[in-house]
Amino acid sequence: QMADPFLYNTGERSHYGCLGHEVQIDYLKAYVCRPSFSTDKAVIVVHDVFGWQFPDIRYIVDLIAGHGYITVCPDFFKGTKPWTSTDHWADFPDWLKNHDPMKVDKEADVVLKYLKEQCGAKKIGIVGFSWGGMAVHHLMLKNPQLAAGVSLYGIVRDSEERYSLLNPTFFIFGEKDHTISLDQIFLLEDKLKQYCKVPYKIKVYPGQVHGFAQLKPEDMKPDDKPYIEEARRDMIDWIKMFV
Repeated sequence: QMADPFLYNTGERSHYGCLGHEVQIDYLKAYVCRPSFSTDKAVIVVHDVFGWQFPDIRYIVDLIAGHGYITVCPDFFKGTKPWTSTDHWADFPDWLKNHDPMKVDKEADVVLKYLKEQCGAKKIGIVGFSWGGMAVHHLMLKNPQLAAGVSLYGIVRDSEERYSLLNPTFFIFGEKDHTISLDQIFLLEDKLKQYCKVPYKIKVYPGQVHGFAQLKPEDMKPDDKPYIEEARRDMIDWIKMFV
């Protein structure tokens, strides 16, 4: 039984009344939330294995929009079934073959085009969680249109072409993440020092497990709350600095 790489205990989640609305972008469905004033700045949110309709992700979209960004979470699974907490872990490798976080380039381009042409966005950042964190790491190596990225607990894959980031990228990890060892984080830091030519930051939050940063306020444990809030502030500050 290998350690389960993405799934964290989703537990009972409280209901969330969303502030945004769903739209069709080319062949993708997406959830969009706009700030109360007009802006030419936007952020793409990449969901985790639980997909674009997961309440925690919609909460994050609304949160980022509240800071003044047109925020969009497209369905990177293109209408296929997201992973659910009742699925069998033995089936996860097969599911993942058809949901590869490195194969998101086409969807990213479709959404970038929409943000520029339909929403008037001039600067666009990207934020992703877990599966989405891996997608962000990939896109920040490939897509120069993304002005800045935040990868939250995306598993670190080591290969020589993983470190030449095109634009400023911030990596957020939990200290107690059973899927990402501190060794992997030190390796990332080491390699970025060698190869990375743009600003980057790595931060590890004490005592936090995989998936910690996307909890809604009523689902947070009191001990974790300060770290969750700090991670979210740090995420927004990074976006504000570069987008």
